[in-house]
Amino acid sequence: MSAITVAHMQDTCLPISIGGAYRASDGPEIDCYDPTTGQVWCRISDCTDAEVDAAVTAAGAAMRDPVWRDITQSQRGLLMQRLAEIPEQNIDRIAEIEVKDNGKLLREMRALAQALPVGLRYFAGMADKIEGTTIPVNKPDMLNFTVREALGVIGVIIPWNSPLYMMVRAIAPALACGNTVVVKPSEHASAGAVAFAEMVTEAGFPDGVFNVVTGYGHSAGNALITHPGIAKIDFTGGPATGRVIARNAADTLTPSSLELGGKSPHVVCDDADLDAAANGVVAGIFAAAGQTCVAGSRCFVQETVYEEVVARIVEKARAIKIGDPRRDDVQLGPLALWSQVEKVAEFVESAKSQGATLAFGGGRPEGLGDGWYVEPTVFTDVTNDMRIAREEIFGPVLAILKFSDEDDLLQQANDSDFALASGIWTQNINRALRFMRRIEAGMVWINTYRSPSVMSPVGGFKASGYGKHNGFAAIEEYSRIKTVVIDYSGAQQDAFVMRINK
Repeated sequence: MSAITVAHMQDTCLPISIGGAYRASDGPEIDCYDPTTGQVWCRISDCTDAEVDAAVTAAGAAMRDPVWRDITQSQRGLLMQRLAEIPEQNIDRIAEIEVKDNGKLLREMRALAQALPVGLRYFAGMADKIEGTTIPVNKPDMLNFTVREALGVIGVIIPWNSPLYMMVRAIAPALACGNTVVVKPSEHASAGAVAFAEMVTEAGFPDGVFNVVTGYGHSAGNALITHPGIAKIDFTGGPATGRVIARNAADTLTPSSLELGGKSPHVVCDDADLDAAANGVVAGIFAAAGQTCVAGSRCFVQETVYEEVVARIVEKARAIKIGDPRRDDVQLGPLALWSQVEKVAEFVESAKSQGATLAFGGGRPEGLGDGWYVEPTVFTDVTNDMRIAREEIFGPVLAILKFSDEDDLLQQANDSDFALASGIWTQNINRALRFMRRIEAGMVWINTYRSPSVMSPVGGFKASGYGKHNGFAAIEEYSRIKTVVIDYSGAQQDAFVMRINK
């Protein structure tokens, strides 16, 4: 990663990567902003349809090339192990690029950068453990087995909130299975993906296995998802775009994995360790400035401890230090987009007009220049029919609701279009397990929150999308099963009678 640094990217138009080569794009330029200053720091191109086609074509050619197609599973794993070493040696530079792009805390982006080699090594180790099965069919002298094989060219569209982390969780299992990929990062945060392309080349991957095209969703993104050479789309982002991809997938019969956000319930029961629970709730919504799909944005507090828990949460929110995300003492950085600042302001006004009580925050802090900062915001007296309780905000805004008992809690918590994550704080394991069984969510955290692992499947239900990242479930997402039947009896089959089970 010797060439691609923050200084190298500053005030330049970043290249795209097609077929193992960096090249300039013929498309118009797009400004990329540093959220800490609100100023342009680099530029990307809005790739043309021809450039997207070239990337998919290069990936398709790599799929057919024996250099990639015919290497052993263990050799693929070794390539991925080699790739893992490069981000591991460039943690600080990766984190600096990501902070410039989206404004999240440097220490959080450093932690996410440290997770990149972990994910790559996990799936590298899995590459030669992708197995089929032998099936004991009830037919004599028949051998029936399955094999798993790659799908083809995977189109990966990643969001702006944790770009490289989200990208690696998609491409690592895809590569482990033998696929090739074309990545379209968010137009708001493309620099990390461009830098990663150089790492893939340095690791020795064949040309065309990994490609990056940049641009807007309605142009470069649309060209990717509608391309006939794409075998599967992996998308993380908003429900509106997810529906467009799902409709296109229905027309073209292209499979897709969609992670589309959430409005996750974070529950505090009356028997919980209240201070630990309050810490968990605050971290669950204000970490990453609330810009995470699993943000615990709906906090349900049992009515018998409601006032006490609210007081603890407000006290902790009041103590949060806002400022430059590069400083170690800062706990809340800017939002990644100015449009998110405006969106938060709109939701604050909506909550007030619908009768919620603003317990803390709701505005923009002073003395931080032109950066896109928003105060940590807490609303109480929220009911589940308010917009603030139903729509994903993707900002540091917490809605606190009351519940009386488990039935009341589950009725309210499940009354949502989303079903991605959930959490509960309780000392009663029976209560926790009942909640786990009845909550409609793809993930359940008990006495912790926002604690993912590359070994553990991630994904939601309902409007939160479908498909899984992480764990062996991801291998199943990026491979297909082929059934093989061998007759070794030597007997001739009646040409007009199917050999069915008896």
